[in-house]
Amino acid sequence: LAMPALMLGDLRLRTQSLPGTETPPASFGPETVPDLARALAARPHRVRDDALPPAFTRLDYDGYRRVVFDPARALWADSGLPFQLQPHHRGFLFTRRVELHEVTDGMARPIRYDASAFRFDGVTPPEGDLGFSGFRITHPLNRDGHFDELCVFQGASYFRAVGRGQAYGLSARGLAIRTADRAGEEFPDFTAFWIERPAPDARIITVHALLESESLTGAYRFEITPGEATTMRVESRLFPRVRVTRLGVAPGTSMFWFGPNDRGEVSDFRPAVHDSDGLLMHSGGGERIWRPLNNPRTLQISGFQDRAPRGFGLMQRRRSFADYQDLEAEYHRRPGLWVEPEGDWGEGEVSLVEIPTRSEIHDNIVAAWIPRGTLAAGEEQRFTYRLHWLAAPPPAEGVSDFTSTRAGAVE
Repeated sequence: LAMPALMLGDLRLRTQSLPGTETPPASFGPETVPDLARALAARPHRVRDDALPPAFTRLDYDGYRRVVFDPARALWADSGLPFQLQPHHRGFLFTRRVELHEVTDGMARPIRYDASAFRFDGVTPPEGDLGFSGFRITHPLNRDGHFDELCVFQGASYFRAVGRGQAYGLSARGLAIRTADRAGEEFPDFTAFWIERPAPDARIITVHALLESESLTGAYRFEITPGEATTMRVESRLFPRVRVTRLGVAPGTSMFWFGPNDRGEVSDFRPAVHDSDGLLMHSGGGERIWRPLNNPRTLQISGFQDRAPRGFGLMQRRRSFADYQDLEAEYHRRPGLWVEPEGDWGEGEVSLVEIPTRSEIHDNIVAAWIPRGTLAAGEEQRFTYRLHWLAAPPPAEGVSDFTSTRAGAVE
């Protein structure tokens, strides 16, 4: 099977995962990443060498935060463009190496690692090419001339974004496989990205991504539009190499520790601590379903059967500081994530997984669309949808809206 001539090189080079290998610019088009994903799916899952010096694998959360990319060195920082890109260093939990490329005029060029572009506060600067773990995109989201963080892609297939006035909260994923399954969950990785250079007046920035896991590969295209509610149009093409069960499409991952409806035995001065407080669903039959989130004593999985869903997502309804009273976390500014499918997704269920937690540092909520049946080996599958990072749930048409949930003893 012939391999496309890409920035990542041929299959032999990719399998060896040679960091810092010089590759010339290569042509790039709409089928470049799908062709690569299809070719990789016809071969065994490649094992990558992601070794890091101990100084970076031993970094804790605070230590990793001191390894900072210099914004003055951002891609397009001196070009007057409406978007800029800043790579993330590898270390802490983010040890997997991802390849980054800039696409300009139909040609893809690698974004080279350069340690001098990072500030290492209290960390010894590395020698050699350690590579990147992901990247952030910035944009004048809240005021002219100031580039705010708009979205970030980092860690497996995780990514997140904000709209105007929001703060980071829950995350999305490219794909979920066997979440909360006894067979064990499989976490696909985004292993390479191609970011299209925006035009001077661009309102959208386009990102292409290659996804890899033991069971399948995938080609993703993100059209990211910043605004009051930042929107991502996602085109995904999946290429299974084996039969895949419990495929989670458009998954969202969030945190719910406690709230007015479920405090349990929590002793905390704050009224609520969560990134989301409920699952909202707009069924194919036109029903609006609201399911308040809980922090259960044992693992809990709920399935909401549907056909051709119109939308679903994890929401954060309360928007007052008084509802959370947390000056650092600012839970009142965290977005909801609404998934709007395009086309007929057929039969399946919106799956909600709730995992017990005793802390706000753990994401314990997962919601995704689970298509009915399995994905057969060699059978390409496509899903297209929009992700809306918004401050309020989509308005209900002709029906009452959900506003709050409380629970307590009855005298």
